[in-house]
Amino acid sequence: MADPKQDGSDIEKDNPSLDSNPQDAPKGGLQYVEGKAGEGLQRQLKNRHAQMLTIGGVIGTGLFLGTASSLAAGGPAGLLLGYLVVATVCVGVMLALGEIITFLPVPGGQMTLAGRFVDPALTFALGWTSWYAVVISLPAEISACSVLVNFWNKSINNSVWMTINLASVLIINFLGTRAFGECEFWFGTIKILTIIGLIILGLVIDLGGAPNHDRLGFRYYHDPGAFTQYEGIEGAKGQFLGFWSVLIGAGYAFLGTEVIGISAAETHDPTKTLPKAIKGVYVRIVLFYIIGVFIIGLICPSNNPDLITEAGTANSSAWVIAIKLAGIKGLPSLMNAAMITSAASAGSSSLYVASRTLYGLSRVGMAPPIFLRTNRRGTPWIALLLGASFSLLSYTGLSSGSSRVFTWFANMSTVAGMFNWMGICITYLRFRAGLKAQGLSRDILPYKSKMQPYITWWALAWIILIILFANWPVFLRNNWDNASFVTNYLPIPLFVMTYLGYKFVKKTRLVRGMVHV
Repeated sequence: MADPKQDGSDIEKDNPSLDSNPQDAPKGGLQYVEGKAGEGLQRQLKNRHAQMLTIGGVIGTGLFLGTASSLAAGGPAGLLLGYLVVATVCVGVMLALGEIITFLPVPGGQMTLAGRFVDPALTFALGWTSWYAVVISLPAEISACSVLVNFWNKSINNSVWMTINLASVLIINFLGTRAFGECEFWFGTIKILTIIGLIILGLVIDLGGAPNHDRLGFRYYHDPGAFTQYEGIEGAKGQFLGFWSVLIGAGYAFLGTEVIGISAAETHDPTKTLPKAIKGVYVRIVLFYIIGVFIIGLICPSNNPDLITEAGTANSSAWVIAIKLAGIKGLPSLMNAAMITSAASAGSSSLYVASRTLYGLSRVGMAPPIFLRTNRRGTPWIALLLGASFSLLSYTGLSSGSSRVFTWFANMSTVAGMFNWMGICITYLRFRAGLKAQGLSRDILPYKSKMQPYITWWALAWIILIILFANWPVFLRNNWDNASFVTNYLPIPLFVMTYLGYKFVKKTRLVRGMVHV
């Protein structure tokens, strides 16, 4: 087992099959770049950090805030079914990622492995697409924190709160991987306690234990109804479109769970730690997301007008709306504080993933080697600074015109994030084919799932559908919007052009036949 303080690159050096020597790499294959002596990532993430990273990626502002618009669009049954389908997709992605990343926990994670088992051009396309997605989501999270603070105080300019949050995120990441893991552990603990408390409170409200003593049961499944008629479209068509709207929104709510793949190269004893983190992911998804959205559907009516406000604070959360309807006071402020913690955690994770993705691209010669430089704590500080510079875009939200432009870029990042999931599924299927071609049993893997490869094919099919229908409402009658269409669908041709462009320039080839495992 490698020294936990060593860079994840030691795996490549000790395993010749990873083409760590550029001169031995096949033409068009991955060319590994060596950093300076004494530089590199450090394995500082412990088991509890890895466990909480998988949980923290699941619980976010999507569960606290995003479920409100989904409930209004699909109704309680549509909300539950939509999240249930996407939950199975997320499980499929995580189980696929678990098998490959526990076997080969390398810098760059799934992006690096895509070049090893599919095509180096796929590493280039996935890496830069994923980097773009996280660096653009960072200013969004910075802005979200300032908006949430407005729940209590609107007299202070938002730029003050943005600056404080940005400084906090930078400090956490510059202190090194251990500090990042420790902060995520406590952020995750707060989020878990919050969602568990909300689920219990929701049951109390539904059973009539709130101050108004109104026993709800399944009342809202009857009135206003289990499904809504999307945009007033009557019949089964309107109900199906409501469900489909939830499905697309839920797809983006689950993004971020794959951060464990990027952190694999900095995880202590990854062949033992990562399987433990992956094994319970589906239990956590069911416990927190599925039970959570089920409870929301019981205690909050889908026709409440506050669900579709754009306040961005606790007031627009379905949980808070239900709490207010039950006559409970004081809890909305506590809920808002929990959401600030969630947004801060998301911002810190975005900067972490951005820097490690860029570091991984540099390791394979797809980004300038300057991004390989790390400080004594193992932090790729130049890559970190570049990612952090994009957080300054959060200040554009202070003016309406620039805010609109930033929203367009943010819309592009959500679609780009789905390509990462797609890449994980494709990489796993090729990895599995490599095992079979060489007559190797999956028993050699530190972790394996009994549901493979079926659940990966299932996940891949749904991911493609989510990407293709990312902004389907623009195709409804009298609902066309040029800016919305372009920002949601432009990532598709950009991804294809990035892949084909690199392939043409570098003359890369698809990995065929005996995929070297």
